[in-house]
Amino acid sequence: MADYQEAPLATRPKTLDPNEYFNLSSQFRKAETDRASIRANLKRQYQTQLNNPHRKELIEDPALTRWVHARANPYLNFRPTFKTSLLGMLFGVVPLFTLYFVFKTDRDRNEEMRKAGTFDRRFALSS
Repeated sequence: MADYQEAPLATRPKTLDPNEYFNLSSQFRKAETDRASIRANLKRQYQTQLNNPHRKELIEDPALTRWVHARANPYLNFRPTFKTSLLGMLFGVVPLFTLYFVFKTDRDRNEEMRKAGTFDRRFALSS
């Protein structure tokens, strides 16, 4: 941490800031330990419920419920960006116009050949 060289166009990462480690107040450290103990207690309760061999009820995990909800309803969490708009155009609109152009030009070419009398219909099923 002492020999960290900062990049010329970037600020020092918050995790490498010495004030984050050494200049913490006792209230902040107590709050951190309280939060850690609450997390550990919740984790211990969940593990005991999960590993109980005699359980009959369903165990509710709020984090898992949120994750499943986010996976089942992706459009509630969708944020339109330039990249998603570009990918939508690339995979949604461009193939439609490409197929239209290919089919239209092939149909026009065949029509011109029929009018000129040079159209040769090969691979006919009723020959």
